[in-house]
Amino acid sequence: MPKGSEELTNSRKEEIINACAKLYETMSFKDITIKEIGKATSFTRTSIYNYFQTREEIFLALLQKEYDLWYGGLKKIEDTNEEMTAEGFSSALAHTLEKRERLLKLLSMNHYDMESNSREENLVEFKKSYGAVMRQVRLCLEKFFPEMSASDIQDFIYTFFPFLFGVYPYTYVTDKQCRAMKQAGADYVFLSVYEIVYACVIRLLEKYN
Repeated sequence: MPKGSEELTNSRKEEIINACAKLYETMSFKDITIKEIGKATSFTRTSIYNYFQTREEIFLALLQKEYDLWYGGLKKIEDTNEEMTAEGFSSALAHTLEKRERLLKLLSMNHYDMESNSREENLVEFKKSYGAVMRQVRLCLEKFFPEMSASDIQDFIYTFFPFLFGVYPYTYVTDKQCRAMKQAGADYVFLSVYEIVYACVIRLLEKYN
């Protein structure tokens, strides 16, 4: 890590992460290199290595940022509601995710490679944000559905979070994919992020209606 203030270090990291996020709007993961990210920052490409050693570390930091933003939405659900029905909670949770397209896109990537090619200290920081989101969902379930047992909540968590990995591919489909499915005779019904997440959560909570 280069010498300098913590404020400068954090500012440089944020600039790198934001540059990566901007490129990710129009480019695929495989096409985004550290060289490309460097072109979008105000300092030299080689300086990036003072903050991130691999491209995967940058993407992991971007995913961490997305989890932090999602956490804010989940915390708001808990803080602004004294009680919620299964329908109300399912709707509120789905709304938090329809605003997080980048999170869902990142979740559809290969996490094994992203985490394997990141230093342990970076992975620990990421897991803190991931863990905070998981705990917040748990807190919401405990507050709004007190009849849920610890086992019920665990079942919800370990069904819902893996489910999120497939939301983006099912809700953001290219014209080429649509044509291919049509030619293959594969039925496809378009669902929005809200619709597919709501359907999953309400099903998981159906006995608490």
